[in-house]
Amino acid sequence: MGWCRPMGSVHCRLGDLLAERGMTLARLSELVDVSVVNLSILKNDRAKAIRYSTLVAICQALDCEIGELLVLA
Repeated sequence: MGWCRPMGSVHCRLGDLLAERGMTLARLSELVDVSVVNLSILKNDRAKAIRYSTLVAICQALDCEIGELLVLA
């Protein structure tokens, strides 16, 4: 199938990025206006989907690119 490969999983590096920046989940929640519960679901790789607006807000707050936050596992 050429460039296609079997579907893998996506890993969210939110915990790593928060630690690198010395930021708490609670502070990120305040900055992006997303509940701590929902950010925790994302951080623990239990999210099934994420809105683009949420993704952009998280990346802006953490000063990172989408590819730094979400990686193929």
